[in-house]
Amino acid sequence: MKKIFLFFTLLTTISFDINAQSISYQLRMPKPQNHYFEVEMTLADFKEKQLDIKMPVWAPGSYLVREFSKNINLVKAFDEKGKELKVQKKNKNTWSILTDGTKKIKVKYEVYSFELSVRTPFLDLTHGFVSGSGVFMYVDGHKDKKGSLEVIPHSTFKTISTALPKSSISIQKDGSQTFEFSNYDQLVDCPIEIGNQEVFEFMASGVKHTVSMYGEAYYDISALKVDMAKIIEAETAVFGVNPNKEYTFIVHNVVDGQGGLEHANSCVLSVNRWTYGGAEYRNFLNLVAHEYFHLWNVKRIRPIELGPFDYDQENYTTLLWVMEGFTSYYDELILRRAGYHTKDEMLGKIQSAVNYVEGSVGSRVQPVAHASFDAWIKAYRPTENSANTSMTYYSRGTILAAVFDAMIISNSKGKQCLDHFMKHLYQKFYVEMNRGFNELEFKTELEKFTGKNLDDFFAKYINGTEIIPYAEYFDKVGVSVKDVTTFKPTFGATVRAENGKVMVKAIRAGSCAEDAGVSVGDEIVGCNGFRVDQSMLEGMMNGMNTSETAELLLAREEKLFSVKVKMTNVRRPQFQFQEEVGGKNEVLYNYWLR
Repeated sequence: MKKIFLFFTLLTTISFDINAQSISYQLRMPKPQNHYFEVEMTLADFKEKQLDIKMPVWAPGSYLVREFSKNINLVKAFDEKGKELKVQKKNKNTWSILTDGTKKIKVKYEVYSFELSVRTPFLDLTHGFVSGSGVFMYVDGHKDKKGSLEVIPHSTFKTISTALPKSSISIQKDGSQTFEFSNYDQLVDCPIEIGNQEVFEFMASGVKHTVSMYGEAYYDISALKVDMAKIIEAETAVFGVNPNKEYTFIVHNVVDGQGGLEHANSCVLSVNRWTYGGAEYRNFLNLVAHEYFHLWNVKRIRPIELGPFDYDQENYTTLLWVMEGFTSYYDELILRRAGYHTKDEMLGKIQSAVNYVEGSVGSRVQPVAHASFDAWIKAYRPTENSANTSMTYYSRGTILAAVFDAMIISNSKGKQCLDHFMKHLYQKFYVEMNRGFNELEFKTELEKFTGKNLDDFFAKYINGTEIIPYAEYFDKVGVSVKDVTTFKPTFGATVRAENGKVMVKAIRAGSCAEDAGVSVGDEIVGCNGFRVDQSMLEGMMNGMNTSETAELLLAREEKLFSVKVKMTNVRRPQFQFQEEVGGKNEVLYNYWLR
């Protein structure tokens, strides 16, 4: 009994010591015009003689190593008496602190923040935006520790918007607020908007939604409440449950909108400030639908590689075509269900996606699984040759989602659709198993709903680059698909007017422009003895027939020379989608695009 008691006491003591460890952050912005956030980390009761602190190299949801540590100035550490401790940089994003046995360590550093995007921090006199993985360091081996964050805004900033849970500590006189997090992943998954943004709230699907609007724009709050709620309710209906009690939209209304980034209970949207009027308004609603759908698909339904995250390096997966492509399919389908697209418009969206993908040179070169895996080195680093060698997993994933939807509807005779498969993934892997899935598990579960062995399908159309036989799948849901592939004479060079010059910006692989030796960066001075501008050149080239020849005068590195271009045909696969009105599968068509 005595030995057991001693062991229990020791275990309790060890457990208490571990639980006593805490991490807290303080975020200041005393001089916004210099674009620096000041961060102070307090590390209490860590026993290690050396602690490594790290800055992530990427932001989850944005698959590119961005080297956030490049924005960090000198890192310093102090003990509880203010004595400076030795800090040594270990590698590009790691600093080692010799603790010298101190029980409480303060780590101080500055973060230069002047890139306004959905994935990077920004600070100026108008507002501050915190994308956590680019601001907050973590203690290596202790990302699981809970802690707190105190945000001390500049005196001119009156509002703080974030999905982080608020601490019981009330707002202080200086406007500071304290928030809590259960682990590092939660801390950096909750972006923060600090400034004088307009904030409004609405309820949808039993969830309180807060919208934080930065920047001037002509939006109608009453209309936004109604329209955003319709989207949220339509998406919640797919899964039958909304996993949040509260959700936060942070919207940046700027000149050059850049899209969005998803988080577990919030998202950041960067949109053109004029997007709230006319036809552009649907683009805003589409972005809302896309990022909100990620609440399930990516943040909870996910490849096993995407969480818990390795913030030090790339997290590779072949399934981004499911994460982003399926979401892109649903962002349009949800607008249809919410009443913003007609059936014809929705079918047109699918036809456009198919023709964009299959008409691309890169779709015959890069399988969509490879596009997913190589997102880290290709998707966010496009070059003048990208269109010839790659295909976006967003677009190809969209058409794959549509095909699988048609398969499931046909197999179930209109009793099930892709919704049921997505709901199944959510229930099995997130709710029951609390983990992601691998590619084989995803395919196995999908086969149960399509009623088909998908080995050949995956080999040809996901791990291969063949054209999907669309008529075979869409005919079964009441859609006639005609192959209207064209063979047209095409120059193959994309040009743009720059400072009065006609500059070559891209060359299509296999085109007559490539064969003639025209290169990106060339200036096209003349054609067939005439000086040309962009419109004149394009008119002349578009008017040529197959096998006709044009002589181009080019300038490259200030040297003039001429080339002869013999016009050749380019094959561009295209398909025409049309509802079979009154056909035998009309019921399935109406169920699909309901």
